[in-house]
Amino acid sequence: MCYATSLNPPMKARLVKRIEDEIQALERELTRELPKEIQRARELGDLRENAEYQAAKERQRLVEARIGMLRTRLGEISLMNLDRLPHDRAALGSTVLLRAADGGEVTYELVMAEDADPAKGWVSTASPIGRAIVGREEGDEIAVKTPSGVREFEIIELTTIHES
Repeated sequence: MCYATSLNPPMKARLVKRIEDEIQALERELTRELPKEIQRARELGDLRENAEYQAAKERQRLVEARIGMLRTRLGEISLMNLDRLPHDRAALGSTVLLRAADGGEVTYELVMAEDADPAKGWVSTASPIGRAIVGREEGDEIAVKTPSGVREFEIIELTTIHES
């Protein structure tokens, strides 16, 4: 399933804005900054042995590739279909309240990888905790492998994208 098919409107708008801002910054770099760097590097002499020139050209290729990837991503976002998301199980856009085996509680919102920010409680559906949560319901117990060992949780509250 493509993650883009499952974003709610605010999440979709936030993602589109972030991607458009990044494209704008990259295009500015591509059209203003990199040409100046390439020109300065050309002035240094032999291009075959010019590390500055090679680095600037490589950065130019990377920026062009990133812009292409981001534009593709925007196209995918325009094809989103919220109706395909479950109404009773965790999926992208869901918020879950988990109770750890030690009694502590934590809340996570399931987001796309590029939006993940653990400090805000946003975890990617591709992360270990995200994969363990997706498809689960309130009352389900989950186990998550972490570098420090397996952590166990119970889903005590689930709010799907349709309810938020």
